[in-house]
Amino acid sequence: MIELAESTPAQGPKIVVIGGGSGQPVILKGLKSYQADLTAIITVADDGGSSGTLRDYLNIIPPGDIRNVIAVLADVSSDLIDLFQYRFKKEDEMLAGHALGNLIIAAIAEKKQDIYGGVQQLCQLMQVDGHVYPVAKEPLVLHARFKDGSELSGEAEITAAHNAIDRIWVTPQADSANQVAQAPTAVVDAILAADEIVLGPGSLYTSILPNLVVPNVAAAMKMTRAKVTYIANIMTQKGETDGYSEADHVRVINEHLGAQVVDAVLMNTGVVPEDYIDWHRWNEVSHQVRFDPDQVRKEGAVPILGDFLALRENGAFHDGDLVAKLIMQIAGTPADDAGGE
Repeated sequence: MIELAESTPAQGPKIVVIGGGSGQPVILKGLKSYQADLTAIITVADDGGSSGTLRDYLNIIPPGDIRNVIAVLADVSSDLIDLFQYRFKKEDEMLAGHALGNLIIAAIAEKKQDIYGGVQQLCQLMQVDGHVYPVAKEPLVLHARFKDGSELSGEAEITAAHNAIDRIWVTPQADSANQVAQAPTAVVDAILAADEIVLGPGSLYTSILPNLVVPNVAAAMKMTRAKVTYIANIMTQKGETDGYSEADHVRVINEHLGAQVVDAVLMNTGVVPEDYIDWHRWNEVSHQVRFDPDQVRKEGAVPILGDFLALRENGAFHDGDLVAKLIMQIAGTPADDAGGE
């Protein structure tokens, strides 16, 4: 049984947040204000934008999601963080669209000839409060099989297809010496040692699952005694998850891992006002995710309900502070106290 505790252990729980995209930093920012041992595990299958360009030219893991997590967890001046996050203007020719932090990550990776070690060194320089681990030491290729039987490779192309996905998997790039995707030992160790593992929020098929389907990550997720909390998305993703409920998201995660791994689901009860969303700006979202706590229970998870909605910039987001508070309360319950309400 999962119950919300009033306090957490004095030394702070070990919390691992797995994902990518814009949702992961929101949750980490909220968690940063608590006493906790934080680890972020980040997808390396992104191949669009500045990250995709640097990935192609320099054959490194995409730096964008890593940059955003480092910026949130860094304990340096706001001026330095603003500089780290600065994105060159579109008229800046070859630098157009690149964030300075992406270039710094690329430079430190080249200098050390090791992207994983470079990220760890940069975390030290930025005085990161926690651990930042790319899920692999090399860029991975995301593959999708759609429900119509067709297949595509590449995160950007899969997202742009707006097609209903049946299954995804990842592989190393064609020029890799490895035949199977593999996470570093530190990633597996963090999952096995965690008190709580948080999935999301983020795109189900392109931010969360690309981490979980790495074979040794999948194995660790099935072995860990950590409580696994899924932060249900507020909006569906156009084409990919149209009509999905929170339970459908949980079912897909469990099916990809081959076991019921999700213990609790944070489910938003707030309603997005009609005509609030700027559909041109947020062109990947479709409709509000269907609310169905009974089906979540049937997937073996405890529904935890609350109004987690934060409306800003004509978009629907999670209230990171409120979600972080609940994550900490879940982490404070005994590890073997799961399975019901």
